[in-house]
Amino acid sequence: MGIGALLFATAVFAQGVDYQVRIDAPRQLEELLEDNLDLIRWRGNSRVDMEQLQRLVKEAPEQVKTLVATEGYYSPRVSAGLDTSGSRPVARVIVDPGQPVLVGDVDLVLRGFAPFDKGGAPFDANALRTRWTLPVGARFRQGDWEAAKRGLLREVVQTRFPRAQLVETSATVDPEERRALLHVVIDSGPEMRFGELRIRGLKRYPRTVITNLNKINPGDEYSEAALQALQSRLQDTGYFSSVEVSADMRAVLAAELEDLKDADDDAGPSTAQDPTGPTVLPVLVRVTENKRKNVEVGVGFSTDTGARAQLSYDDLNVLGKRMKSDLIYEQKRQTAQVDFYWPTTPKGYNDSIGAGVEREDLRGEITTVARVAARRAWGTPLLERSLTFEFLTEKREVEGREPTRSRSLPLTYSITKRRLDSLIQPTNGYVLSGQLGGALLPILTDEKFLRLYLRGLAYKPVGDSGTLVLRAELGAVASREKLGVPSTFLFRAGGDQSVRGYGYQELGVQENGAIVGGRYLATASAEYQYWFRPPWGVAVFYDVGNAADKVGNLNPKSGYGVGARWRSPVGPINVDLAYGHALRKARLHFSLGFTF
Repeated sequence: MGIGALLFATAVFAQGVDYQVRIDAPRQLEELLEDNLDLIRWRGNSRVDMEQLQRLVKEAPEQVKTLVATEGYYSPRVSAGLDTSGSRPVARVIVDPGQPVLVGDVDLVLRGFAPFDKGGAPFDANALRTRWTLPVGARFRQGDWEAAKRGLLREVVQTRFPRAQLVETSATVDPEERRALLHVVIDSGPEMRFGELRIRGLKRYPRTVITNLNKINPGDEYSEAALQALQSRLQDTGYFSSVEVSADMRAVLAAELEDLKDADDDAGPSTAQDPTGPTVLPVLVRVTENKRKNVEVGVGFSTDTGARAQLSYDDLNVLGKRMKSDLIYEQKRQTAQVDFYWPTTPKGYNDSIGAGVEREDLRGEITTVARVAARRAWGTPLLERSLTFEFLTEKREVEGREPTRSRSLPLTYSITKRRLDSLIQPTNGYVLSGQLGGALLPILTDEKFLRLYLRGLAYKPVGDSGTLVLRAELGAVASREKLGVPSTFLFRAGGDQSVRGYGYQELGVQENGAIVGGRYLATASAEYQYWFRPPWGVAVFYDVGNAADKVGNLNPKSGYGVGARWRSPVGPINVDLAYGHALRKARLHFSLGFTF
């Protein structure tokens, strides 16, 4: 047994007894007793006199037995006494919990659950028993018993049988044998399937905004996951400030009320299934539409591109399309962009067209790019894919050289696969992304090229408080000549999300005193995060990488340092102090979130 904490009263009262409490109990029971024993909760109360204190000490053993039984100990030996020999009385409680009661058997009885047609699949009692969270041999704790019953019911109501109920549960404990026999009877209620789609609250926008995203067909088995997926897809459209997707249970509730009305006084409501088939539940979608037009103004700062000001205008219905426009001013980059989005198609495609101009002044190179693009995206947040076809013209200026202009008509396929425990605050999993594209036809293209870019990001828990973060990038451009390939398709490295210890896009190819993009890119990073007081943490990291026109010239530049981490509600905030080994100086980096 462990030694319990010594608890002292901290104040002396004009009336009442100032006493101490000593608990000698195993560590796993100590906190339970400290939080719930009357002997401790009344300590410090001015109305407790010596007679009341003696009563509290006398009642303590029975309270202890009741409390430790919730943790599976039904045969404890408990003693309590009061020592008044010193200047302050000391109440002592000694607890030997004995051996815990274990689960001896689980009797799981299923009522109903029979399929109505040959295509239906009955619920598998063995599968439910396998997922039961309080198995034979486990310590019988009251909290675990209640959680197991809730979990069992949750497993059933998520699919096919949303009106299932626990109609009988019991736990028979034999303290002498230290065994608990569990008995659970669950009734499925009627089987249910989805019916027609009903929409409430749609006024400004066409029904296709919702129906095109609906993957639920009449006759499909009831599934809570399907309802949640539809709700999530509708929320992501931007058309609605609130979305609620549910099965319309009114027909079922009306039938149950009718059963209650017709039943005999001594009879309960009928749970018999309708022999004609499953109950049909319409899918009910309630929405509150966003304002059609919205203007947003924002300011910000990053150590990569400096101070930032942004003006955004969003119109949700321009000739049946959604229009988004942005005007962004940063110290090193200025952008004007407008995009039009079609409603998602029944097959899940998100189509858009857009045009924009971007000017960037980095490391002695000034580029001005104008582009028109058409894009098709599809998939889920776990697996996103897109195809982008664009025409762009670029003006490129390097001090001491004549400005150059180039045109290109590239097609790019992108894919991103995510497998993370959280999309906002990941601690375990990975993200893989890739791009393959280029301009291969001699149409509106000054230099044909092919481009490949790969990026990986991995999170791995280390112990109870640590996380290892690994990142890598590879990129390559194949072309006959580099001149004529737009700079936006070339590579540079350095900055908050690349090689720390170096400025934004500071690693690349030297050209007449400027640093410009190269044909090849390779970077890697390893970071260890320690969360000493979540959501606060610290990190140590090592980054390495470079960009060049030849693979043999990819001389790696390294940076390493320490950082502070805060898991804010909107994503991780990182502040890093990094030392760039090649530059022999330190640089401060600040970033919000992570890029993939």
